Amino acid sequence: MKKENSFTLRPLALLAALFLTASLPARAQDGSVPTAAPGQPRGPSYSKEELAPPPDIPNPPKSWIDPDTGHRVIRLSDEPGSDSFYFNFNAFTPDGKEMIYTTSDGNIRVLNLDTMTTKGVASGITRAIVVGHKTPTIYYTKFARPDNDPYYLSLWAANIDTGENRKITDLPRRASVVTINADETLGAGSYIEGDAVGPGVYGGGVGKGVTQNAMGAKNLGEPENKGRDMESRLQARLPVTLFNVNLQTGAITKLIEHSTDWLNHFQFSPTDPTLLMYCHEGAWQKVDRIWTIRTDGTQNQLIHKRIMQNEIAGHEWWGADGKTLWYQLSLPSGVQDAGYIAGYNVETHERIWYHQNRDSGSIHHNISPDGKIFCGDGNFRNPWIVLCYPVLSPDRDTLGTDLIKGGSLRVERLVNMSKTAIHNAQNYRLEPNPMFTPDQKYVVFRSNIFGPDYAFAVEVAKAQP
Repeated sequence: MKKENSFTLRPLALLAALFLTASLPARAQDGSVPTAAPGQPRGPSYSKEELAPPPDIPNPPKSWIDPDTGHRVIRLSDEPGSDSFYFNFNAFTPDGKEMIYTTSDGNIRVLNLDTMTTKGVASGITRAIVVGHKTPTIYYTKFARPDNDPYYLSLWAANIDTGENRKITDLPRRASVVTINADETLGAGSYIEGDAVGPGVYGGGVGKGVTQNAMGAKNLGEPENKGRDMESRLQARLPVTLFNVNLQTGAITKLIEHSTDWLNHFQFSPTDPTLLMYCHEGAWQKVDRIWTIRTDGTQNQLIHKRIMQNEIAGHEWWGADGKTLWYQLSLPSGVQDAGYIAGYNVETHERIWYHQNRDSGSIHHNISPDGKIFCGDGNFRNPWIVLCYPVLSPDRDTLGTDLIKGGSLRVERLVNMSKTAIHNAQNYRLEPNPMFTPDQKYVVFRSNIFGPDYAFAVEVAKAQP
């Protein structure tokens, strides 16, 4: 389970700010081998090699054709330590022509997808949030006080076309905003109430002695003791408030107060401005993870109810229709192989499970804007960027009501992420976080195959000879 760290800075003070607000979602099933003794917290274990970033390759190529797949790969960013967004956050302007990425020195940059030129749009940020679905606006947070007190952040917006930056409001103490709704009238986030602190770096500490969430100065990555830290944060049961903030007035509306569940991973529907998805964070088998709630605080409901011991679900995201929730679902070992990509339509209540084989296994999946193809970012066992074509199983007039539709995934490999003559092997402590461009011509991902992080894209169509 992993934080949305595609847009976080490296300084310790900033890490403390994000941990204290408990707004950084964690991820499970990152492809590393769980090595917990019976009864101990479940979490990933990394080898010594996996803890270190790949060695730097000077002057990395700007593009190449993957010799194993025939697909062209393009390095989108030039700044060592630059990253594309976390997989479920919109990085593209409404016209689909530009993409936002971040750099290790706290800058937000804009990439023109036609010319491949970039420009800066904001600096000194603590977190890039999301690009608006209605206007070409990137929302972000900054420290609200001159001393960079991590308890106090302010919410900002930058016009991607003009470069104008404006402050929206100061946030409540210990609060962070992590999502913006479809019509750009509301933001949503959470804060830990009062002075409550607890063990574990995920939201419980005071910012001292926190292990930096990176493999190096220009490499994001998972903390070595992530599973243990998440267990500690969950068990701390810190009181949390989930809130909306009005982007015009700055007014705060509390949706859930005094929750001792770890509320996290907030995502507004990209089409319904009143519908918010969130999760109960923690080891996935120990929480009822995926929930939705309306912006007036009504219709708070669990989306996936567990039916087996050790069943886990997570890495949830919205489809472009704003009606379908997708997530990764795994049944216990021995019951099934590799898991499912599961979908739930909030209007029709229809459910569908696409079975994954090992060659489609990924830390994250995403879906194309037209809802027809998935992409995946692979893992240590399956080091490929992949396309996954869903194939529905035919119904033979099955007796029953409200049945789950079943299917499978046909896989096409796009990028070899293991060591090649062109690049080093991807260290999956940096999770690539795939996403389709709006025109569906590319899958964007981040990688450390050249040592420092960079943002990349691979063409969905094979390169011409």
